[in-house]
Amino acid sequence: MSSITVRPATLRDAKAIAQVHTASALEVYRGLVPDDQLKSMSSVEKRQAYWREAIEYCEPQVQVAMDGDKIVGFVGFDRSRDEKSRPTTGEIWAIYAAPTHWDKGVGLALWDAARDGLQEEGCTTVTAWVPLRNERALRFHEMAGFKREMSSAKTNLVGGVKIEEIRLKRTVHA
Repeated sequence: MSSITVRPATLRDAKAIAQVHTASALEVYRGLVPDDQLKSMSSVEKRQAYWREAIEYCEPQVQVAMDGDKIVGFVGFDRSRDEKSRPTTGEIWAIYAAPTHWDKGVGLALWDAARDGLQEEGCTTVTAWVPLRNERALRFHEMAGFKREMSSAKTNLVGGVKIEEIRLKRTVHA
């Protein structure tokens, strides 16, 4: 098995990040949302524009996971976007691995990089919003030490699709 490395994203990475994001989201949400709504989530171009802007303005900070010279995952993290959150609360805005690299350590490598980055920013706790029906993501976050905040459940519109989400939380320090 090749070793996964993580580095800061550059503008040239936006398209590959968008491709990983789209492929992973389509795989995860197939069967959870109707096919016509799934199609509305499949625009690589829209995601590329979003991630290009995120990388350019460092909001969120974006790191990519590399397998050799190929991007196989990414994480976006920064201060929490939740109203009334403390300034020392960070958030994993997005964390995705290419479906071909699921269960191969990509998520863990990305989480380690995000945790280091959040620590450098002075964050002491970190949250992540995860779709309730995305069992893979819930399992990953719980294995990484996150705990569900049951009172946080809410419905969010993602690409015109209603998704039930829950916030998970943990301390930044191992």
